[in-house]
Amino acid sequence: MSRRFSLLVAGLAAVACLGTSAGDAAAASCTKANASPTKTSRAAIARTTLCLVNAERKTQQLRPLRMSRPLSAAALSHSRDMVRRSYFEHTAPGGPSFLQRIRRSGYLRSADRWRVGENLGWGARAESSPRIIVQAWMHSQPHRKAILTPAYREAGVGVARGVPTSRATGGATYTIDFAFKR
Repeated sequence: MSRRFSLLVAGLAAVACLGTSAGDAAAASCTKANASPTKTSRAAIARTTLCLVNAERKTQQLRPLRMSRPLSAAALSHSRDMVRRSYFEHTAPGGPSFLQRIRRSGYLRSADRWRVGENLGWGARAESSPRIIVQAWMHSQPHRKAILTPAYREAGVGVARGVPTSRATGGATYTIDFAFKR
């Protein structure tokens, strides 16, 4: 089992034990937080995921992230690739790396300074809702740090139906790319 998968499983277990997140009150306006990605449009799930991430940022008095089309395209492509080729990593087998994907999206074109980050997650069946995924990230220190990095200004969310393993069925795979550029 990969370390990242272990972190996600540990995060989901923590969510099951703790039940709530500091951002739950702020997340009340995220209307599809408990929606199933297999029964709701990808666009709605992506918007809801960003809404929940922004609710968490709000609890720390951080500015909300804006949705970026190029970052979202890169994130969706990566989520789909992980499902199709059954892997769960920031770098695809044989490439490209996370940074190469962001560069290929065109997002960093004409940027003098930039900072990027990425969270991955997946859940099977009922554990694939945006709320469960964001709660798992918030209970994992490296994922939480990415969400709460003050420098980030934009994000791209890509959600693919299916999971990157044959050990589970149904569900969804999430990629969120965070960025700042000047």
